[in-house]
Amino acid sequence: MSAPSILITGCSSGIGYHAAHGLRAAGWRVFATCRKDSDVSRLAAEGFETTRLDYTDPQSIEAALDFVITSTGGTLDALYNNGAIALPGAGEDIPRDGLSLVLDTNVIGPHDLTRRVIPIMRRQGHGRIINCSSVLGLVTAPWRSAYVASKFAIEGLTDTLRIEMRDTPIKVILLEPGPITSDIRKNSQALFERFVDWENSARAAQYQGTLIKRLYDAPGRDRFELSPEATTAALLRALTDPRPRARYRVTVPTKAMNIARRLLPTRALDWILSRA
Repeated sequence: MSAPSILITGCSSGIGYHAAHGLRAAGWRVFATCRKDSDVSRLAAEGFETTRLDYTDPQSIEAALDFVITSTGGTLDALYNNGAIALPGAGEDIPRDGLSLVLDTNVIGPHDLTRRVIPIMRRQGHGRIINCSSVLGLVTAPWRSAYVASKFAIEGLTDTLRIEMRDTPIKVILLEPGPITSDIRKNSQALFERFVDWENSARAAQYQGTLIKRLYDAPGRDRFELSPEATTAALLRALTDPRPRARYRVTVPTKAMNIARRLLPTRALDWILSRA
Protein backbone atom coordinates (compact mmCIF):
# COMPACT_ATOMS: atom_id res chain seq x y z
CA MET A 1 0.00 0.00 0.00
CA SER A 2 1.17 3.53 -0.73
CA ALA A 3 1.92 5.89 2.14
CA PRO A 4 -1.02 8.01 3.34
CA SER A 5 -0.76 11.63 2.24
CA ILE A 6 -1.16 14.83 4.24
CA LEU A 7 -1.03 18.50 3.34
CA ILE A 8 0.38 20.66 6.15
CA THR A 9 0.40 24.46 6.15
CA GLY A 10 2.75 26.75 8.06
CA CYS A 11 5.80 24.45 7.89
CA SER A 12 8.54 27.08 8.03
CA SER A 13 9.14 26.60 11.76
CA GLY A 14 7.63 25.51 15.07
CA ILE A 15 4.62 23.21 15.16
CA GLY A 16 4.28 22.84 11.39
CA TYR A 17 7.96 22.19 10.77
CA HIS A 18 8.13 19.49 13.43
CA ALA A 19 4.84 17.99 12.27
CA ALA A 20 6.26 17.63 8.75
CA HIS A 21 9.37 15.85 10.03
CA GLY A 22 7.48 13.74 12.54
CA LEU A 23 4.85 12.52 10.11
CA ARG A 24 7.42 11.75 7.43
CA ALA A 25 9.31 9.68 9.98
CA ALA A 26 6.04 7.89 10.81
CA GLY A 27 5.59 6.85 7.19
CA TRP A 28 3.34 9.60 5.83
CA ARG A 29 3.76 11.27 2.47
CA VAL A 30 4.03 14.88 3.58
CA PHE A 31 3.30 17.91 1.44
CA ALA A 32 4.85 20.71 3.49
CA THR A 33 3.80 24.25 2.56
CA CYS A 34 4.67 27.75 3.73
CA ARG A 35 4.22 31.37 2.66
CA LYS A 36 7.75 32.34 1.65
CA ASP A 37 9.65 31.02 -1.35
CA SER A 38 12.85 30.95 0.70
CA ASP A 39 11.26 28.55 3.17
CA VAL A 40 9.91 26.41 0.33
CA SER A 41 13.46 26.12 -1.02
CA ARG A 42 14.77 25.15 2.40
CA LEU A 43 12.13 22.44 2.82
CA ALA A 44 12.85 21.12 -0.67
CA ALA A 45 16.53 20.85 0.28
CA GLU A 46 15.43 18.74 3.24
CA GLY A 47 13.72 16.33 0.87
CA PHE A 48 10.09 17.42 1.24
CA GLU A 49 7.50 17.69 -1.47
CA THR A 50 6.72 21.34 -0.99
CA THR A 51 5.15 24.38 -2.56
CA ARG A 52 4.10 27.90 -1.61
CA LEU A 53 0.73 28.34 0.09
CA ASP A 54 -0.29 31.73 1.44
CA TYR A 55 -3.70 31.73 3.14
CA THR A 56 -4.28 35.35 2.08
CA ASP A 57 -3.75 34.48 -1.60
CA PRO A 58 -6.55 32.31 -3.06
CA GLN A 59 -4.52 31.65 -6.22
CA SER A 60 -1.68 30.20 -4.15
CA ILE A 61 -4.18 27.97 -2.31
CA GLU A 62 -5.56 26.68 -5.60
CA ALA A 63 -2.09 26.15 -7.07
CA ALA A 64 -0.80 24.35 -3.96
CA LEU A 65 -3.74 21.96 -3.89
CA ASP A 66 -3.39 21.33 -7.62
CA PHE A 67 0.28 20.45 -7.02
CA VAL A 68 -0.69 17.97 -4.30
CA ILE A 69 -3.49 16.34 -6.28
CA THR A 70 -1.38 16.06 -9.42
CA SER A 71 1.39 14.46 -7.37
CA THR A 72 -0.88 11.88 -5.72
CA GLY A 73 -3.05 11.10 -8.72
CA GLY A 74 -6.12 12.80 -7.28
CA THR A 75 -6.21 11.82 -3.61
CA LEU A 76 -5.44 13.38 -0.24
CA ASP A 77 -5.87 11.49 3.01
CA ALA A 78 -5.52 14.37 5.46
CA LEU A 79 -5.29 18.14 5.77
CA TYR A 80 -3.64 19.86 8.73
CA ASN A 81 -4.50 23.58 8.84
CA ASN A 82 -1.66 24.77 11.03
CA GLY A 83 -0.45 28.10 9.62
CA ALA A 84 -1.32 31.22 11.63
CA ILE A 85 -0.09 34.68 12.56
CA ALA A 86 -0.43 36.83 15.69
CA LEU A 87 -0.87 40.58 16.08
CA PRO A 88 -0.28 41.56 19.72
CA GLY A 89 -1.72 44.71 21.20
CA ALA A 90 -4.63 46.04 23.22
CA GLY A 91 -7.95 45.55 21.48
CA GLU A 92 -8.61 49.28 21.32
CA ASP A 93 -5.36 49.75 19.38
CA ILE A 94 -5.83 47.03 16.75
CA PRO A 95 -6.90 48.76 13.50
CA ARG A 96 -9.41 47.30 11.10
CA ASP A 97 -6.83 46.29 8.51
CA GLY A 98 -4.71 44.58 11.15
CA LEU A 99 -7.61 42.51 12.44
CA SER A 100 -8.67 41.76 8.86
CA LEU A 101 -5.20 40.39 8.05
CA VAL A 102 -5.24 38.09 11.09
CA LEU A 103 -8.72 36.79 10.31
CA ASP A 104 -7.89 36.36 6.63
CA THR A 105 -4.79 34.34 7.50
CA ASN A 106 -6.06 32.35 10.48
CA VAL A 107 -9.72 31.78 9.56
CA ILE A 108 -10.79 32.64 6.02
CA GLY A 109 -7.75 31.08 4.32
CA PRO A 110 -8.03 27.76 6.20
CA HIS A 111 -11.77 27.75 5.47
CA ASP A 112 -11.07 28.29 1.77
CA LEU A 113 -8.55 25.45 1.66
CA THR A 114 -10.85 23.14 3.60
CA ARG A 115 -13.74 23.75 1.20
CA ARG A 116 -11.48 22.84 -1.72
CA VAL A 117 -10.32 19.62 -0.01
CA ILE A 118 -13.75 18.29 1.01
CA PRO A 119 -14.86 17.29 -2.54
CA ILE A 120 -11.64 15.30 -2.94
CA MET A 121 -12.27 13.44 0.30
CA ARG A 122 -15.91 12.84 -0.63
CA ARG A 123 -14.89 11.24 -3.92
CA GLN A 124 -12.30 8.96 -2.36
CA GLY A 125 -14.58 7.98 0.51
CA HIS A 126 -12.43 9.03 3.47
CA GLY A 127 -10.38 11.86 4.92
CA ARG A 128 -9.43 13.75 8.04
CA ILE A 129 -9.32 17.52 8.47
CA ILE A 130 -7.39 18.71 11.51
CA ASN A 131 -7.48 22.38 12.48
CA CYS A 132 -4.91 23.81 14.87
CA SER A 133 -6.64 25.94 17.49
CA SER A 134 -5.11 26.98 20.82
CA VAL A 135 -5.75 27.34 24.51
CA LEU A 136 -6.69 30.85 23.32
CA GLY A 137 -9.55 29.29 21.43
CA LEU A 138 -10.98 28.35 24.83
CA VAL A 139 -10.19 31.39 26.96
CA THR A 140 -8.83 34.86 26.32
CA ALA A 141 -5.84 36.83 27.61
CA PRO A 142 -4.78 40.49 27.58
CA TRP A 143 -2.92 41.86 24.53
CA ARG A 144 -4.07 38.99 22.29
CA SER A 145 -7.52 40.01 21.08
CA ALA A 146 -6.86 39.53 17.34
CA TYR A 147 -5.36 36.07 17.79
CA VAL A 148 -8.04 35.08 20.29
CA ALA A 149 -10.79 36.20 17.91
CA SER A 150 -9.31 34.04 15.15
CA LYS A 151 -8.99 30.95 17.32
CA PHE A 152 -12.49 31.30 18.75
CA ALA A 153 -13.67 31.46 15.13
CA ILE A 154 -11.70 28.33 14.20
CA GLU A 155 -13.31 26.52 17.12
CA GLY A 156 -16.78 27.48 15.92
CA LEU A 157 -16.13 26.66 12.26
CA THR A 158 -14.59 23.30 13.13
CA ASP A 159 -17.34 22.30 15.56
CA THR A 160 -20.01 23.15 12.99
CA LEU A 161 -18.21 21.33 10.18
CA ARG A 162 -17.70 18.27 12.38
CA ILE A 163 -21.45 18.03 12.98
CA GLU A 164 -22.27 18.67 9.33
CA MET A 165 -19.84 15.95 8.21
CA ARG A 166 -21.41 13.28 10.43
CA ASP A 167 -23.17 11.80 7.42
CA THR A 168 -19.89 11.51 5.48
CA PRO A 169 -16.68 9.49 5.99
CA ILE A 170 -14.76 12.73 6.67
CA LYS A 171 -13.56 13.29 10.24
CA VAL A 172 -13.07 16.87 11.46
CA ILE A 173 -10.82 17.38 14.48
CA LEU A 174 -9.35 20.17 16.61
CA LEU A 175 -5.87 20.31 18.13
CA GLU A 176 -5.66 22.72 21.06
CA PRO A 177 -2.04 23.39 22.03
CA GLY A 178 -1.06 25.55 24.96
CA PRO A 179 2.44 27.02 25.29
CA ILE A 180 4.60 25.35 22.64
CA THR A 181 8.11 26.42 21.68
CA SER A 182 7.83 28.33 18.39
CA ASP A 183 8.75 31.54 16.57
CA ILE A 184 5.28 33.08 16.76
CA ARG A 185 6.35 35.77 19.27
CA LYS A 186 9.32 36.79 17.13
CA ASN A 187 7.27 36.65 13.94
CA SER A 188 4.59 38.89 15.47
CA GLN A 189 7.01 41.76 16.06
CA ALA A 190 6.80 42.99 12.46
CA LEU A 191 3.00 42.99 12.53
CA PHE A 192 3.00 44.84 15.85
CA GLU A 193 5.32 47.50 14.44
CA ARG A 194 3.23 47.79 11.28
CA PHE A 195 -0.21 48.12 12.84
CA VAL A 196 0.00 49.25 16.48
CA ASP A 197 0.87 52.87 17.34
CA TRP A 198 1.53 51.99 20.95
CA GLU A 199 3.47 55.14 21.83
CA ASN A 200 0.36 57.24 21.21
CA SER A 201 -1.96 54.80 22.93
CA ALA A 202 -3.84 55.60 26.15
CA ARG A 203 -2.08 52.47 27.42
CA ALA A 204 1.45 53.50 26.47
CA ALA A 205 2.73 53.04 30.02
CA GLN A 206 1.23 49.55 30.20
CA TYR A 207 2.80 48.66 26.87
CA GLN A 208 6.17 49.86 28.13
CA GLY A 209 5.90 47.94 31.37
CA THR A 210 4.37 44.73 30.06
CA LEU A 211 3.99 43.91 26.37
CA ILE A 212 7.16 45.53 25.00
CA LYS A 213 9.36 43.57 27.38
CA ARG A 214 7.49 40.35 26.72
CA LEU A 215 7.59 40.86 22.96
CA TYR A 216 11.22 41.91 22.48
CA ASP A 217 13.18 40.58 25.43
CA ALA A 218 14.16 36.93 25.12
CA PRO A 219 11.80 35.29 27.60
CA GLY A 220 12.67 32.33 29.74
CA ARG A 221 10.94 29.07 28.97
CA ASP A 222 7.42 28.90 30.34
CA ARG A 223 7.31 26.26 33.07
CA PHE A 224 4.46 24.53 31.24
CA GLU A 225 5.94 24.98 27.77
CA LEU A 226 6.44 21.85 25.70
CA SER A 227 8.40 21.23 22.52
CA PRO A 228 6.55 21.01 19.19
CA GLU A 229 6.92 17.23 19.28
CA ALA A 230 4.09 17.17 21.84
CA THR A 231 1.71 18.60 19.26
CA THR A 232 2.99 16.19 16.62
CA ALA A 233 2.23 13.28 18.94
CA ALA A 234 -1.35 14.54 19.35
CA LEU A 235 -1.62 15.05 15.59
CA LEU A 236 -0.58 11.45 14.97
CA ARG A 237 -3.28 10.25 17.35
CA ALA A 238 -5.86 12.42 15.60
CA LEU A 239 -4.82 10.92 12.27
CA THR A 240 -4.71 7.28 13.33
CA ASP A 241 -7.26 6.77 16.12
CA PRO A 242 -10.05 4.59 14.67
CA ARG A 243 -12.62 6.81 16.38
CA PRO A 244 -10.86 10.18 16.72
CA ARG A 245 -11.90 12.58 19.43
CA ALA A 246 -13.36 15.96 18.57
CA ARG A 247 -10.47 17.63 20.44
CA TYR A 248 -6.91 16.77 21.39
CA ARG A 249 -5.65 19.10 24.11
CA VAL A 250 -1.90 19.61 24.46
CA THR A 251 -0.14 20.97 27.59
CA VAL A 252 -1.33 21.41 31.16
CA PRO A 253 -2.64 25.00 30.66
CA THR A 254 -5.02 23.91 27.91
CA LYS A 255 -6.42 21.10 30.02
CA ALA A 256 -6.64 23.32 33.10
CA MET A 257 -8.35 26.19 31.26
CA ASN A 258 -10.87 23.81 29.73
CA ILE A 259 -11.92 22.85 33.25
CA ALA A 260 -11.70 26.38 34.66
CA ARG A 261 -13.96 27.93 32.02
CA ARG A 262 -16.66 25.39 32.86
CA LEU A 263 -16.43 25.57 36.65
CA LEU A 264 -15.45 29.12 37.57
CA PRO A 265 -17.74 32.14 37.57
CA THR A 266 -16.88 34.59 34.80
CA ARG A 267 -15.63 37.18 37.27
CA ALA A 268 -13.23 34.71 38.88
CA LEU A 269 -11.96 33.47 35.52
CA ASP A 270 -11.46 37.07 34.35
CA TRP A 271 -9.32 37.73 37.42
CA ILE A 272 -7.09 34.75 36.62
CA LEU A 273 -6.80 35.54 32.92
CA SER A 274 -6.04 39.22 33.54
CA ARG A 275 -2.73 38.07 35.04
CA ALA A 276 -1.75 35.94 32.05
